[in-house]
Amino acid sequence: MINNHPAQEQLAANLAKVRAAIAAAAQRANRHPSDITLVAVSKTHPVELVKLAYNLGVTDFGENRVQEALAKIADFHPQDVRWHMIGHLQSNKAAKVVGSFDYVQSVDSFHLAQTLQRHAVEQNRRVPILLEVNVASEESKSGLTLDETPGVARQIAALSHLEMQGLMTVAPRASDPELVRPVFRALRGLQDRLRQELPTCSWHHLSMGMTDDYSVAIEEGATIVRVGRAIFGERPYV
Repeated sequence: MINNHPAQEQLAANLAKVRAAIAAAAQRANRHPSDITLVAVSKTHPVELVKLAYNLGVTDFGENRVQEALAKIADFHPQDVRWHMIGHLQSNKAAKVVGSFDYVQSVDSFHLAQTLQRHAVEQNRRVPILLEVNVASEESKSGLTLDETPGVARQIAALSHLEMQGLMTVAPRASDPELVRPVFRALRGLQDRLRQELPTCSWHHLSMGMTDDYSVAIEEGATIVRVGRAIFGERPYV
């Protein structure tokens, strides 16, 4: 069981630090902090911590393991909470994701998009999605390349029940967040290109930046940052 008072105090302190860092990065970029959505990455952490974070004003939560997430979503899904699928998604789990998640940030192929479309039609749902781009071309990560994204985006734009809202990337791990600034800048450049080539789609969102580099990502235009460790800690509270 979670001892709620110490856990909530620690969460409150952690969230205060993250929100202050978001505000500072936004100010450096002449942006407003309200333009940036904080997605608290709750994977491996119990739903009780999600509820505590919600009590502290967090309304967006990210998960990358479908089965783990489904149990949490079934337990806790107030109307103002949005659950984001942020991990690699296998097509055979697409139906459950369409039925439970509010956002799919990790669409990395036209095949996956077609599968999501089919289930969205069956469930009469319109699914907001982001295209995952492997900007640094890391073999260990999923995602479209910078060059192939526009072509895949044109194909997905024709799918009636998917709403493309932008792009997502996972930057390489680096000792200095400045080293991955070019990755975020490249995704912003791709966003600008897609706005020109596919103006009927919304390219509002750039989901980029995690615990180690979200301040740099905000300076480069992130509208969504996915922060786990800086909020919930290295391991679940027990």
